[in-house]
Parts: sequence; structure tokens; C-alpha cells
Amino acid sequence: MYPVFLLVFVSGLLFFGCNGSDSGTASSSDGSSSASAVQEAPMIGEFRGRTLFENPYANIPAQCYIETSFGTQNACLFCHSNAPAIKMLGNTTPQAGLDTLIGNLQTEYAFGPADRFSVSPNINPWENTLYPHKLDEAFAATGIDDSKWDMKSYVQSDNWSVAYAKKQGSKTRSNSNVLDDSFRLFPALNPAALPADEDGFVRTQYSDEALFIDVKGHNTGWRALNFMPYGIFTPHTGSVSGVYIRMGEKFMKDQNGSFSLEIYKANLELLEQAIQDRIENNATTYLGLASDEPLQRGLYPLKTEFAHPLHYVDVEADGTTSKFPGTRSLHVKEIRYMYKWEMHYPTEPYSKDENAPLYYNEKEAWIDSGAGWWLSAWIEDAQGELRAQKPEELMQCVGCHSSRYGFEPEQFNSGTGNTIDTVWSFSRKFAGDLGWREMDYLGYERNRSAASTQTAGSAHRGDPINRDAKVGEYRKFLNHVVGASLYGDMPSSMEAYLTQTITKANGYSDNFPALTFATSSELKQIQSKRLELMREFTAKKGYLTGEGFIQAPLLYPTEAESLGGAKGYRKVVATQRFTKGKDYFGTPLFTYRYYREGEEGFTHIDGTPYTFGELITDRPYHEEESILWHVGKVLTLIDEEGDNYDPMYLPIMAFPQMYEGQ
Repeated sequence: MYPVFLLVFVSGLLFFGCNGSDSGTASSSDGSSSASAVQEAPMIGEFRGRTLFENPYANIPAQCYIETSFGTQNACLFCHSNAPAIKMLGNTTPQAGLDTLIGNLQTEYAFGPADRFSVSPNINPWENTLYPHKLDEAFAATGIDDSKWDMKSYVQSDNWSVAYAKKQGSKTRSNSNVLDDSFRLFPALNPAALPADEDGFVRTQYSDEALFIDVKGHNTGWRALNFMPYGIFTPHTGSVSGVYIRMGEKFMKDQNGSFSLEIYKANLELLEQAIQDRIENNATTYLGLASDEPLQRGLYPLKTEFAHPLHYVDVEADGTTSKFPGTRSLHVKEIRYMYKWEMHYPTEPYSKDENAPLYYNEKEAWIDSGAGWWLSAWIEDAQGELRAQKPEELMQCVGCHSSRYGFEPEQFNSGTGNTIDTVWSFSRKFAGDLGWREMDYLGYERNRSAASTQTAGSAHRGDPINRDAKVGEYRKFLNHVVGASLYGDMPSSMEAYLTQTITKANGYSDNFPALTFATSSELKQIQSKRLELMREFTAKKGYLTGEGFIQAPLLYPTEAESLGGAKGYRKVVATQRFTKGKDYFGTPLFTYRYYREGEEGFTHIDGTPYTFGELITDRPYHEEESILWHVGKVLTLIDEEGDNYDPMYLPIMAFPQMYEGQ
């Protein structure tokens, strides 16, 4: 963990030229192939030092800076565990104490050391989230009157189609192969072709967008994923995902080189087995023309693509009168894209160097993850249209989608421990056909008679059993976080529901207490009681309806909450302050405040004491000359011997699908 003082600038580096590019031949509407008329430009970037950024550690998300309420709220385990690394799934590092360089990221705020030219990562840089009043001030300076905003109309407007129209090159290829094209890696997925068909495949009416024709129409090769939501993008957070996957063309073809829907479906199933560590019938290779491709546990093959539209929450969107289901608005916050260009294996060496330079192309708006993927993304400009993200904005993507390895000449490790080959969604896919459809956030259906202050809809799916934990995935989340997201926060509608439900009158051991306190000891007692009652609630299956579906207030906001959250985020859009945080709560979160005392306490970096209730802006670090020099040293207070600690969490559901209470 020694700081790196030498930051090299290397231009003209070629990542294996066209081997790494999204190359191949374009296909006509009849399934035949013809040579691409576009001359392929190699993917060339630069190694550049992160000290060029205002926030050199944008890879560390704002959620990592929260307090854990004396260890009663462990959101850390859902990103930082040892299980995937122990099982050698993908190329993930152990992050819960098995590696001395990385440390235990459940029990310590072990942020790495800064180099001599930059601020310490032990200082919380996410100003919009920590100091929302500063965003309010920046927004006021724009002179915009937000009282005139019609947020319902805004989230129901289409900005994805406008961005897609800027795409150059072949419409079947995500890589335009055009130098300095800021939409170079914009995914070749026309929103006009959505929603996907019932089998999850995206078919288009335009032959020049299709790779082949199957019995149902012009197939683009993209297939929708429906998976168990994760605590960072859920309706309660104000952001919801759609995810689409596409394998390389050889995986779509039979041994004779002809496109085959059945071969492609079989290869997608094999990939699902590989990522979910359940390879069946001793399969060792993919099928058809890809029979020379090894089937590798936890690894995606080369040329795998992911397209990830990130939507606002629209409570009217349940797929009946809307294009998308699952509260997914027509208006997108971002379009994100990943392309697998290089293989990385779990047997390769790694190190943790948070200061390694990044490899990216600013004009073409992509960054290398350091783990074999190119990442590219587009975000709203001040008017709500999509623009290419800047390197510092893309670096936030690297935080979750990097992993074990890194960049030459230095190694970079800043990923999470729970992704499989740095991808979140596919390991959480619902089993069988249910998982091959548009992401619907547990079968959301709008309650059209609900008032704006009532939960807007309901779920029509249960809680899938986590294969290793043997309990429902959402139950496990509630049992450890006691909140709605990785911030440990609880929206007012969810808080009100739990307060009304968890009562002595309803057979619980106590009433669910409010977070009203005057001392640290009182807070500790209240939070311990909330954790105890939450586990009592889930053990009794109180979090499920009589049909076995997850109770709606635990998942979905009211219309007033969703529109209020969208309005707050639009302030970030209007000011373009994405590098200062994408999450705005209006007031600082409870989990950002200092409530410790005695030996559990800590000071500011400069030694100044914190006062009760003060916002935590920074935490001290090791100052002695050692391998831990300037590494964060404050404990999270999550007890390694306690039942809220879990170093072996693995985000894979049971197969065949089983659900809590069913």
C-alpha cells in the first residue's frame, strides 16, 4: 500500500488493435455476412495520473463513508466478502480479511493512501450527498425556477432515442470504429426495438439493425435480463436498471457458420451456468461454431457486451401503458456499456494500489476497467439530453467494475469482492425463462387508485432463496442493513409501514422504535432493538404477503417520494456536478453523522474532536512509516465475532428457483 510517486503518461498504446475491437462482419437481413465498409480504428488510450482529477478516488462510492450504527447496520458485506475469491469465481479479490494488503473492508474504513499530489481518500469527497445545501446553492446560482418543473412529464420523455440517433457506423455494432467519436461505444440497441419479446430477445423492424432472422423476426442478438434487485439501484433509491446482454457472433452460429437461435439460446444458458457456478453435465465448451471456446467458471468469453440503461423511477411504469415495466421511466439518467476485450484469470497475481494511473480515451469516452472490460457511459447534460461521460465520471464505474488485476505498468485494485467477473446482474438472474425478460423489479404492478402519499404499487414475486445463505435474498439484506439501500437509510413510507406493522399488538416482542435519541448509548440501544425486531419480522415472514410476495412498502416509493427524488436529482443534472455525487437527499443522512463516544470514537485527521451529531467529513489514518502508511485505521464497529458480520456472502440464488414462504 505504499503510495506511488511516479505517474507515467503513455500515449499511443495499442490494446492489441483490432483483436480487441468490436470487429467482425455485418450481417444483412437474410442472415448472410458481408465485409464491413467501415475501416476499423484501434482502441487507443493514454495512461494518465488520477491527480488530474478533482477527486482522485472517485472509485470509492459515497456509500463507503457511512457509519454502521455501532455495527447494527452492515451494508458493507453486500460488496465486500471473501466467497467469490475463495471459490475462484471470476477474478475477484478477498475483501473480508483474507488478504493483508486489502484488509477487512467490513470491519475497517481501510481506504488506501494518497500520493503526495492529491487529497486523502479518507476525506469524504461526495459534496452533493454530504452537504446537500451546497448543491442547493449551486442550483440557485443557475437562476432556474424548479417550481415550474413538471417532473412527471420529464421522466416520461424520451432522451435515449435522441442519443441513439447520434451513433455512427454499422447499426449492428456497438463500436463505431470512428476515431474521436464521443459516441464510439454507444450500444447498438435501438430503444425503438424495446421492450424485448417474451423470450427476452430484442427484435427490430429494421433489417440493418439485425444480426440474423429467426422465426419471430429480425434478431439483434441482445437479450434482456431479469434479476433480483440489488441495494444500489431499486425503486426506493430513485434509480432502476434495465440490463441487456449480447455474446459474440460465433456463439450465435452452428458448426456450419449459419445463425441459429437454438444454438445461441443454449450458449446463453451455458454462460449462465458458468457465472452462477452450476455447470451441468460436465460441459467443457460452448456449442456450435463456438465449440472451440472453453466454458470457464465465473468468466465471460471475449466480445461479451452489456447495455445498461439507468432509469428514473416512474411509478406509472408497469409495462401496461408504458414501454418499460418495473417503475422504469422512459427518460434515462444514463446509458452504460461494457465490452469484454481481454481475459483475466483468478490464478494471476494482483496487488492493491489505489494510486495507479488509469487508461482511457477522453474524446471517445471510454475507460479500461483494469479487469478486461472497456467501460463507456453517457449521462444527462444540463438540458436532459445524453452526453459522453468525462474520465472522472467514468472512474466511478471503475470502482465497482474493476477487480483483481489492473493496469500496466502499475496494478490497480478497487473493485468489489462480490461481483462475478466484475458484473453484478447476471449472477443474480432469475432462473429459466423468468430471467430472460425485461427487468420488472419483482413483477411491479401499479395501484392506480393509490393516492400520491401511498405506496404506488405492489410486487407479484417472492423472495428468491440465496443458495449459500439458505434464506431469501431480500430477507438477508433487511436482516443486516435494516434499511432500504446501501446507505442504510429508510424512506419515510417504509419507516411508517414498519412502525405500524411491528407492534406488540401484532404479536411482536416490542414496538418498532423511532430513531429519536439524545445520547450515544440511547442510539445504540434503539438500533440494536430495530435490528432484533427486523429479524423477528422477517423470520415470521411478515415481510411477505399471503401470496408470498414481498410487501410493497419495502420495495416501492409513493408517487410523491419518487417525483421528489427525481426533482432533487435534476438539480445535479442542471448544475452538472456529477463528480461531487449523484445522490442528493435534501438533508444529510443520519448515517453520515458522528454519534460515537469513548474508546469507539475517533477524531478528525488533524486531531480535532468530533462533536455529537456532527457530519463526518474525514477519518484518521496510520501515520507511522510502514506498509500501512496513510491507510485508514478507523473501525466500523461491525463485530467480527457477531452475527451481523458475514465474510462468505455470495450473491447467487438457488437453482431451480425457490422462494421464502413458498
